[in-house]
Amino acid sequence: MIKTFVVDNDRLRLTEDLAADGDRVVWADLFNPTKEEEARIESWLGIAIPTREEMEEIEISSRLYIEDGGYFMTAVLPAQTEADDPLMSPVTFALAGNRLITIRYHEPKAFKTFPLRAEKVATGCTSGDTILIGLLEAIVDRLADILERAGRDVEAISRDIFEARSTKASKRNRDFQELLKGIGRKEDLASSVRDSLISLQRLAGFLAHVAGQTKMSKDVRARIKTLSRDVLSLADHATFLSQKISFLLDATLGMISIEQNAIIKIFSVAAVIFLPPTLVASIYGMNFDIIPELKWEFGYPFAIGLMVVSAILPFWYFRRRGWL
Repeated sequence: MIKTFVVDNDRLRLTEDLAADGDRVVWADLFNPTKEEEARIESWLGIAIPTREEMEEIEISSRLYIEDGGYFMTAVLPAQTEADDPLMSPVTFALAGNRLITIRYHEPKAFKTFPLRAEKVATGCTSGDTILIGLLEAIVDRLADILERAGRDVEAISRDIFEARSTKASKRNRDFQELLKGIGRKEDLASSVRDSLISLQRLAGFLAHVAGQTKMSKDVRARIKTLSRDVLSLADHATFLSQKISFLLDATLGMISIEQNAIIKIFSVAAVIFLPPTLVASIYGMNFDIIPELKWEFGYPFAIGLMVVSAILPFWYFRRRGWL
């Protein structure tokens, strides 16, 4: 599908007829294009549209390059970011003269919100370079929102792990399995956003080089610098968030180990407490003819009392030492 936009009163307007408005089109958005649509754009602009396989290559030379007078920049962007498992896929931005061409096979939210805003408000997006900067700014804003939401979720997980539990029942009800799943989901999300920011950081550096070569306006170059600083700060925040998630993972595993050790300690103490009574019972259960207490009137109460005392003494000792 091809969406084309023209400038109308300093606003973007969607047009359906590329043949009639071809000279006025400043942005062509190719969403999951067919071979025929790719050929149509190539014949219109005289540049080669990268294939999906070429867009997915990870080397810098395949993502940032100049060809046939066009400047091609590819970044990995997330879509379906309402959940913790976003769909990551490359998006290519191509500047050809005064026009911007975007090629994508998924739908990041910025590609929905930015055209709507540019159609309603005069954003100064009147050429391919200004549209590209505005679109990248919308993408960075969206990534910032994702990181903010992930940060709030991580704080909630942190409180759930470290908050004081007033009762033993509340401690037992803490589901470490769900905590581990939540931590894993947040790490996947933070890692995906960090990968996207790294690709955008490289794109912004290449775009700054292009701006110097093509003599873009001073305002555009200033916006590119601001965009680079924003991406760098978000990348630092994503790294911090990943480090905090790793800390929470280690803390959760440590608490699981502590609870397991506490359970093992209870069984160990129980075994020690019942060991002396077992020894007393074993002694008086031996089949010898001469055991004085067997014919003693108070032999049975004496044996029972001895077993009780031998169990109480270790229990009292453990309580006194704070082991229980």
